Amino acid sequence: MTYVVTDNCIACKYTDCVEVCPVDCFYEGENTLVIHPDECIDCGVCEPECPADAIRPDTDADMEKWVEFNRKYAEIWPVIVTKKDPMPGHEDKDGEEGKLEKYFSEAPGEGG
Repeated sequence: MTYVVTDNCIACKYTDCVEVCPVDCFYEGENTLVIHPDECIDCGVCEPECPADAIRPDTDADMEKWVEFNRKYAEIWPVIVTKKDPMPGHEDKDGEEGKLEKYFSEAPGEGG
């Protein structure tokens, strides 16, 4: 099992999860995070830290696409280990449907 970030993170990008990760397997895009599924040690400490409920185990239904999504972007985005402020307007977008199609950016974040 591994954990992955889903579209609930897009346009919110809470980073509470990155500080508790013991193996630094989070990577930062311009407006979301991903977890490298091959680096995650399945400890699960990040899942309850996410205010947007965006971190899910790959054993949940229909997670295959999110495993591949996380792997793809973890390979090209910088690692993030330090908590940052969420995105401006995150309150309005938290829980919104269709965020992948509406807001997702492939651009890397700053990392750090």
